[in-house]
Formats: sequence, structure tokens, C-alpha cells
Amino acid sequence: MNIQQKSYYVPYKHGHLHLRQITPVQVDMTKPPVLMLHGAMSNGRVFYSESGKGLGCYLADAGVVVYVLDTQGRGLSEPKLARGFTAGQGEVIREQLPLIQQYILSLHPNTKTVHWCAHSWGGVLMASAIARYDSLQKSVASLVTFGSKRRIQVKSVQKWLTVNLVWNQLAPLIAWKSGYLPADKLKMGMDNESRSSLRQTIEWVRGHWVDSDDGFDYASAAKQADWPKSWFIAGKGDKVLGNPADVQRMIQECQIKQVDYTLLSKKQGFKHDYDHGGMLTHKDAVNDHFPRIKDWYHSFNG
Repeated sequence: MNIQQKSYYVPYKHGHLHLRQITPVQVDMTKPPVLMLHGAMSNGRVFYSESGKGLGCYLADAGVVVYVLDTQGRGLSEPKLARGFTAGQGEVIREQLPLIQQYILSLHPNTKTVHWCAHSWGGVLMASAIARYDSLQKSVASLVTFGSKRRIQVKSVQKWLTVNLVWNQLAPLIAWKSGYLPADKLKMGMDNESRSSLRQTIEWVRGHWVDSDDGFDYASAAKQADWPKSWFIAGKGDKVLGNPADVQRMIQECQIKQVDYTLLSKKQGFKHDYDHGGMLTHKDAVNDHFPRIKDWYHSFNG
């Protein structure tokens, strides 16, 4: 695999945001790069590894310049989540994504746009930022999401256990006691969650798409937004966290005019009925749907 990886540490408040750059050996800086964002209880490692695994590394090997963000407190961003950490998802939407967008554009002076790509709740945060800011509607070239849903409306025993009981009831109790949700130690996810992010996520999954910090109505803004060309990808085996029906409901809520939808299922010709994480991490993804994603980015002109 002919790629190079390096880390940028972008100053932010009293620490820094970690931004992983993954590039082909021969870089074409005239084409828009891709910014990738992880979901809840996760970090940028869902997209890359030192050994070259992951969608980010795959796309870089195919000639695409990729950036992967660790939001504040996660991955290699500092300070790490600890008791007293007050920031939530609002800071990602209003501050971190706009900051990183401008930082990437400063590294690529010959392009005016950046493609955005997200897994799970990262797609909700990216969609929120686009809906809120005209500047991002102009500078985001496209939006691709994997298993992203704004609300979880599907009903099942698994949903009740995973969301209603663990996420909505037990997780806040643990976070109150610890000062944050230590999801990695509890084997609940790759990384931890702040109390604010946990609370705000629960509110949005249950109800209205409104910023609890300042009352901004994302649902209304989404209906008026000039959305970039988008592609929502769901997995047939994703029963709860990115259930295909909930993914489709998010598409409808955003009212995106130019949007594609793909269900990763054996019935649709794919090798598996992929689950929530497997869409990005299954060993067969590289030869199954990753080539289609590569073709998506190559279809855009710089």
C-alpha cells in the first residue's frame, strides 16, 4: 500500500484536536480532500490503522487525500475526557467542524471544497453543521454517511435493551458517578463520552432536532439548506444503531434533493448483511463496497 500518514495537532481551547492526514505517495493537491468523522463512543481509528487498514487508508491508496478527525477529548485529541469535562456535541458542530474545515482548506489552497464522510452519529453532527452554516453549504463538496440516523424509532427487544435501558438509563448513571462515560473500559465502544454529549445525544434520539445550548432549530434549517450531493449507506444487519428505516427517515427529515441511498445486503448483491461497525471494519468491505465509494470520489472534478 503506497500511502503516507502524519498527524496534525490543531490548537483548540486549552489543548488540541488531532487530525490524521493519509495521503497517496504522489499527491494531487488540486482535488478536494475528504474529512472523516467518527460517531459516539468512538474515535478516528474506525477509519484507519497504522498498518493501512480502514476506509481512509483504502481511499488514500486510490489517490484521495484523507483527513480523519478525533473530536475533543477522544483519540489523540487533548485534553482527554475526565471529570469536569463540560463540552458536548454542540462544540463539535459550532466550533470544531468549522475550525477543521478552514484548517484543511488552508492546506489545500488550490481547492475550495472538502468532501465530508461520517460513521453513525458523526453523520448527524456533520449534517447539523451543514444545515446551520451557509459557509459550509458552499465549501462541503459532498456528504457520505454510514449508518447515520437522527432518531431511533425502530421497535424491538434489542432496541429496548441497547437504547432504552443501557444508553438512556444506565449510561447517564455511570457518567454521573464517574464524571464521564468510560465506554472503553466498559467495553461499550472504542472511546469515551462526556456527560454533555451523552445527554444531548439522548435528547436528539428521543425528540426534536434543536441545540440545547442556544436553541438553534436544526430541523427548520435543514429544510432550507442548500445541501451538497449526498449518499446515505445502511447495513441490512444494522438492527438498532443505524437501522435502515431510521437512516431513510433522516434523509426525509433533511430534505436533501440530490441523495443516493444504498442498503448493504446480500439481496442487493453484497457479500454480507453488514452490521453497524462491519460496514467499515469487515475484512470483505475492501473488495465489496469500498470500490464503489472510491468511484464516488473519483466522479467529482476538482
